[in-house]
Amino acid sequence: MTTTQQFDHSRLQILGPAECLSRLRTVPLGRLVYTYGGLPAIRLVNFVLDDDTIVFSTGRGDKFQAAERGDVVAFEADDVDSERHVGWTVTAIGHLSVVTGDEARELCRTLPLHSWVSIDDPHLVRLGIESVHGRRLVPWAQRPRSGSSQPR
Repeated sequence: MTTTQQFDHSRLQILGPAECLSRLRTVPLGRLVYTYGGLPAIRLVNFVLDDDTIVFSTGRGDKFQAAERGDVVAFEADDVDSERHVGWTVTAIGHLSVVTGDEARELCRTLPLHSWVSIDDPHLVRLGIESVHGRRLVPWAQRPRSGSSQPR
């Protein structure tokens, strides 16, 4: 069975859900996009993928409070090679929740969870992915389309 690659209007390759999850497993850092004080907020977080959920550790601050409320958030991770002009980006959307009790202990034991910053009272937060979308810039897509003019 062959799969046909799909591209968006910008000639970026559209990644399917399985490919998006596969790419998320290759990077340790992503951006959590949530609402804080009625305004958008973006925070870098170290994360791991547990099947099809994103798990990260945080203190009792604003990210934890968003998880306690079950807020709908976005999460973005990417990998870009600025010299070769290739890369990908994946965005996941879903509800946050706090991981507690035996499940939190088991995840801490089995997943390679870590944080680049020291957290005094760490808690696990899970993003249940409800939709995931990704795009990849492929080298040949950077060439101008035939008949189009290059900017001067």
